[in-house]
Amino acid sequence: MSFTDPQNNIDQFDLDKGMIVADLGAGIGSYSIVIAKKVGDEGKVYAVEVQKELLSKISHLAGAEHLFNVETVWGDIEKIGGTKLGDASVDAVVISNVLFQTENKDNLIKEAYRILRDGRKVLVIEWIDSAGGLGPLDEQVLSSGEVKDIFLKNFFELEKDIDAGDNHYGLIFRKKQN
Repeated sequence: MSFTDPQNNIDQFDLDKGMIVADLGAGIGSYSIVIAKKVGDEGKVYAVEVQKELLSKISHLAGAEHLFNVETVWGDIEKIGGTKLGDASVDAVVISNVLFQTENKDNLIKEAYRILRDGRKVLVIEWIDSAGGLGPLDEQVLSSGEVKDIFLKNFFELEKDIDAGDNHYGLIFRKKQN
C-alpha cells in the first residue's frame, strides 16, 4: 500500500532533462528511479543513503530499469559534508519521509543548502500523521509549519505547497541567493 506517489510528487517539482538531483535518505529508491527517468540520460541522480543494503537494492533496481544515471552514495545526510557531494553541485534535492526520523534536522537542511546551487529547489515530503500506526509515531510527526520554520531559518524560502496525497504533505523550497 502506497500512501504517497513519487511520480505525482516529482511531476509537481519542475525537473528538466539534464538536471543533477540528490535524493537524500533515498531508502529503497522509489524517488531515485522516478527522478532518473525524468532527468534522462543527460541528467544524474545521487541516491544518498546510510544503509548499505538499501544502496545495493537501488543499484539493482536502476540496472533492471536500464537507468545508468543513478549513482548510489553511502553517506550520512545528518552531517555537513556527509553526502560527499560538492558545494553547489546539484540542481535539486529531494527529502522524502526522512525529516521525521532525523535527529539533526538543521544539519540535514544545511547539507541540502551546501550542495544545492543558488536559486535551486528542495522538495520535502512528510507524513501528516501516523496513518493509523502505519506511518511514524505521533510524537515523530512534524507539522508542515514546523518544517517551514526549520527551512526558513536555514536560508530557504517557501515556493509552494503541493498535493502529496491523503497522508503526506509536500513543500517546495528555494535556496536564497548568497
